Amino acid sequence: MGKQAVLLLAHGTPETVEQIPEYLRNVTGGRPLPPALVEEIQRRYALIGHSPLTEITLEQARLVEAELTASGECTRVYAGMRNWQPYIADVVRQIRADGVEEAAVICLAPQNSRTSVGLYRCAVESSGLRIDFTAGWAEHPLLIAAFAERLRAAWTKLSAETGAPVPVLFTAHSVPLRTVQAAEGQAADPYATEARRTAELVAAQLPAIPRGWFAFQSQGASGGEWLGPTVEQTLEEIAATGAKAVLLQPIGFLCDHVEILYDVDILFRACAEKLRLRLERTESLNASVTLARAIADLARQALARLPAQR
Repeated sequence: MGKQAVLLLAHGTPETVEQIPEYLRNVTGGRPLPPALVEEIQRRYALIGHSPLTEITLEQARLVEAELTASGECTRVYAGMRNWQPYIADVVRQIRADGVEEAAVICLAPQNSRTSVGLYRCAVESSGLRIDFTAGWAEHPLLIAAFAERLRAAWTKLSAETGAPVPVLFTAHSVPLRTVQAAEGQAADPYATEARRTAELVAAQLPAIPRGWFAFQSQGASGGEWLGPTVEQTLEEIAATGAKAVLLQPIGFLCDHVEILYDVDILFRACAEKLRLRLERTESLNASVTLARAIADLARQALARLPAQR
């Protein structure tokens, strides 16, 4: 029997502002970006001080390993990044050096997009490992429970402070429309549907919410249309209802990083203030034990499937 392990995949993020140009070249596959756009991204990173995505992901890996160990499974859990250190290729080399022959591979993006999640799959398919790749887990009950835990605490607090039940705005990262449109002979990409489904399931855990809204955030600067509606448009609609406050929960992200610490905490909050709308957000899942249990469950299922591939 081959030695087994778990490999978690995430986007990755640089440690310093000075590393951003190199990081962006990784993200774009070497395609140059306008200097003004690079400077703007550096400015955003400087405002938040640091993006903790990598260290949080490594902590999530430790928590998942602890969950597996607690249930008697001595399975090592690794974490690799697609766009920064520790790079997926380097982590795979370490996995093989450790004598591992097969791995459960889980992308830490619960909603599956053939384009973005597909890039993660490509990064490990040629590794020489036997793998079971979990492409999407948008409806996993423990993922929904983890988001609901964060939502319930923040919603109860904000509703008490404002004296009335507040609406909730769920968000997920936007992607270029061309990447999710159905090509001839293909079904539509599942990403948008899965993102909305996660939001619906989380909202259903708190029936007292007066209304749940949904928007795609952090549209990029590349040409062409991106998935919408945008958060800015949706905030205008919420303000038009007479609401005085809104709670935002990003259900497409599993930890704090620039799209939360800058886009939500700085950019969207400033937009809401102009609309005389108080905007708060839920705590990110980060080191949520319930999230770790969800990922551990996915890992167990994948590890159980691997023998059939031998």
